[in-house]
Amino acid sequence: MERTLILLKPDALQRAIAGEIITRFEKVGLKIVAAKIIKPSEEEYYYHYETIGKMISRRGQGAFDATLAFMQEGPVLAMVLEGIEAVSLVRKMVGTTEPKVAEPGTIRGDYSHISFEYANKRGMSIPNLIHASGDVDEARKEIDHWFKKEEIFQYSTVHDKFTQGDSKQ
Repeated sequence: MERTLILLKPDALQRAIAGEIITRFEKVGLKIVAAKIIKPSEEEYYYHYETIGKMISRRGQGAFDATLAFMQEGPVLAMVLEGIEAVSLVRKMVGTTEPKVAEPGTIRGDYSHISFEYANKRGMSIPNLIHASGDVDEARKEIDHWFKKEEIFQYSTVHDKFTQGDSKQ
């Protein structure tokens, strides 16, 4: 079974739509195996966005600084989701990073709309509600960064037969 990390960003919590977003993941059959509300430090975000994600290398110091400022506007809800091909499924459900071009039906397409151009002109980060691991290796590193092993749980649900491929149900 594959695991992936999501962070519901400060805008998702401040807009009070975290429950709606979580419900979408549960309805498709992903299982929440870890969750906590945290207010990470600058160092924790640096490790997440640059050491693991290479944001400065890919998008520049300005994008990193804007993202860091935005992420420190409030707490985030960090979660580990588990399911069959969880990383690619979550990425599909979340939609592209730029909300303006995210497809309707995706989380970003349904709940956000700002373009990179608009954000860049204003020197702001783009409020796009959620971070989702980019690939399986990144997911493993991010989960190890945000969660201790004892914070991640294994349990069965009545839905496992249909959502996890568990024929023992």
